[in-house]
Amino acid sequence: MLADIAIENLGVIPSASAELAEGLTVLTGETGAGKTMVVTGLRLLAGGRADASRVRSGAKQAVVEGRFVTTALPAATAARVTELVDAAGGTADENGEFIASRTVSAAGRSRAHLGGRSVPAATLAEFSAPLLTIHGQNDQLRLLAPEQQLAALDRFDPAIAPLLETYREAWRTWRALAKDLRSRTESRRELAQEIDRLQFALDEIDAVEPEPGEDAELLLQIRRLQDVDTLREEASTALAAIDGPEAFGGFSEEDPASTLLGRAEAALSGSEDTELRELGERLAGITSQLGDIAAELGGFLSDLPADPSLLEESLQRQQQLKMLTRKYAPDIDGVLAWRDKARTRLSRIDISSEALDELKKQVAAAEKTMTAAAKKLSAARTKAAARLAEQVTEELQGLAMAKARLTVDVRRVEPGREGADEVELMLAPNAGTEPRPLASSASGGELSRVMLALEVILSAGTQGATLVFDEVDAGVGGRAAVEIGRRLARLAVHNQVIVVTHLPQVAAYADTHLHVAKNVGDESVTSGVLTLSPQERVEELARMLAGLDDTDTGRAHAAELLERAEEERRAFTI
Repeated sequence: MLADIAIENLGVIPSASAELAEGLTVLTGETGAGKTMVVTGLRLLAGGRADASRVRSGAKQAVVEGRFVTTALPAATAARVTELVDAAGGTADENGEFIASRTVSAAGRSRAHLGGRSVPAATLAEFSAPLLTIHGQNDQLRLLAPEQQLAALDRFDPAIAPLLETYREAWRTWRALAKDLRSRTESRRELAQEIDRLQFALDEIDAVEPEPGEDAELLLQIRRLQDVDTLREEASTALAAIDGPEAFGGFSEEDPASTLLGRAEAALSGSEDTELRELGERLAGITSQLGDIAAELGGFLSDLPADPSLLEESLQRQQQLKMLTRKYAPDIDGVLAWRDKARTRLSRIDISSEALDELKKQVAAAEKTMTAAAKKLSAARTKAAARLAEQVTEELQGLAMAKARLTVDVRRVEPGREGADEVELMLAPNAGTEPRPLASSASGGELSRVMLALEVILSAGTQGATLVFDEVDAGVGGRAAVEIGRRLARLAVHNQVIVVTHLPQVAAYADTHLHVAKNVGDESVTSGVLTLSPQERVEELARMLAGLDDTDTGRAHAAELLERAEEERRAFTI
């Protein structure tokens, strides 16, 4: 649930904060006071679209921050939320709660933070999905979309989820195979040409038989062959200076470096002076290194090529490799990688009649599997649709729509990602009328009640979540308003429910009553959020009762509303 929220420079709100409790919280205030800005702030925390026009006039940026508690959520859901925050690099605060924030600049740029780390707005949306659900008038319009109605039915019955996942996997397999078959059939000539090109390239590379890193090694070898006389002279001179000309069968009166160093080492190592013995030990190390260098120089000289034709052969080999690197990749390692990919691609392109016949069999088998999964999914949806319609109809009758009847029509359509079904909610205002689609049969007030009834049914199995209703009671009054208040209070037994309302009958059922107060100045309008005391609640309800806050009758009526609602709320929790 949402523990608290802080808002800065959003709309008419310069700065406001509120602590939110469990149960039902209502938000009331005069028109234009800024109630909508509170919901806008919640939408921003839910990863909604940032709108620079919402930034308070004259301010550089708007900021919304919320603190979320996950202890009341089911253990599996709380674990998923924690894993998501961890994956984003965020952490919980010292109370084990998660802080989310959103900043919108006047220039239109938006930044989001979660658990102390900067994240994309999409991550906030994923984080808030199991925690925060917002229902407003725009959401009512979305309810008219067939895909939203299908999602509502799937959400109603938990048994549908695994069937849907099984179907999706079968559908993805069938679609991939069907796409492959269509591509091979329609592009047979192009694929044949591609096969020829790939085979020619592979034959060309295989004819050269390049080895990994061969081009670099060959370049080094060619350089040595071109400079072989100079290299031999340099190495020989160095080796003669170390080991003497006799290493090559010659003679010199000068002693080589190794002999001179050996004498120096012997002279110092036998000294009784400690400092001289240490110098002798250091010379011993140098003598050892000099011996290693002499051995490596000898090996270098013996490895120098002596075949005069080897340079020409190496240059010819280099031209063969360059021909490959000009056509397929910058170096031989890249050429070999390209060859491996080409072989894989070639192995997958088979346009022979036998291959196409085999692929057709695979497509048919996959389609059969998908169709079977779709039938099971459709059967489960049809069964769930009858139960959902019955339960929503019962709720509507309690919402002052006594004669109304909701039906959930499940129709078969072409297979798609979500199945082979199309779902449409149909409403009949009375028993003698044929059900018609919500879009053409429901008024604004009726659509509000249908959505509330759906949410009451769909949320029956949830707990610990935050449900926000933004004036879903628009166009409703009288007895229906009381019933809406009752259902919101019942919904708040296991969830946190936040309601923006203009109806005193709904506000009376609140556990916490927040009031958005507006202050009209000479140059600007400002608003703040206040938590009302019991007496202040009476005065606010009296104001909502057609402006009767300054009369004893209005206050008495408001007090009576509160008392009755309190009795019913206590009954819900027993």
